[in-house]
Amino acid sequence: MNRLKAIADGQTVESVIHEEVLAKDVVLSVKNFNLFYGRKQALHNISMPIAKGMVTALVGPSGCGKSTLLRSVNRMNDLIDSVRIEGDMLLNGESIFSPGVDVIQLRKRMGMVFQKPNPFPMSIFENVVYPLRIDGERDKTVLMQVCEHALRGAALWDEVKDRLHETGLGLSGGQQQRLCIARAIASDPEVLLLDEPCSALDPIATSKIEDLIDKLRGEYSILIVTHNMQQASRISDHTAFMYLGRLVEMAETSTIFTRPQLRETEDYITGRFG
Repeated sequence: MNRLKAIADGQTVESVIHEEVLAKDVVLSVKNFNLFYGRKQALHNISMPIAKGMVTALVGPSGCGKSTLLRSVNRMNDLIDSVRIEGDMLLNGESIFSPGVDVIQLRKRMGMVFQKPNPFPMSIFENVVYPLRIDGERDKTVLMQVCEHALRGAALWDEVKDRLHETGLGLSGGQQQRLCIARAIASDPEVLLLDEPCSALDPIATSKIEDLIDKLRGEYSILIVTHNMQQASRISDHTAFMYLGRLVEMAETSTIFTRPQLRETEDYITGRFG
């Protein structure tokens, strides 16, 4: 059976998740998750574990639901009136969709970095400590310590330590993206969400972001969307292949790229389609 044709025909196809992924400690569990834009279904019955302290890459053709799934994790899709969901997501064992969940507090537990760098029109220092400012932190010593720690974590401290009070908009594109990562980790998130963070960057800046992700591995649990197969193979521990809103196969990255269980996964990874 060609699973991709079956999916395109609207048939239900069971996902393949390898045992070595299921055996890992989990920070986020996606459970039978469906998402609809009005009558159009964008995500179909997705269940998958996101391992604690590891980098998980979501790959697949454009429009397959990768970013929709990523944005569901911090409930950004709530902002779209037509969205309806079924199923659940558990962050460290707690449902993120429970009626009593404070969405603002939930988003503080997630660090989000978008495709294009989006520094705020304020100083480098204020960009980084913004999450603490909105929590009411005013202690200058605490703010400075967090700023330095986050910028070091984002491998940006040595480049900007003498210009913290200059605008973040004056940095290069790659530096701006690392500044956004520093802002994301300043609040010590449980999960770091990266939506194609290198798509707007040149190869040198991309290499620095990839080195940074490798450095953050272990300290943070990272879920990244990427169209770049080589990037996924370089930086991720686990890779999940999605197609038309469905999870097809998920395994350790080395397995996905060298010996996937499904021929359809191999065809995508090797560039035979997509």
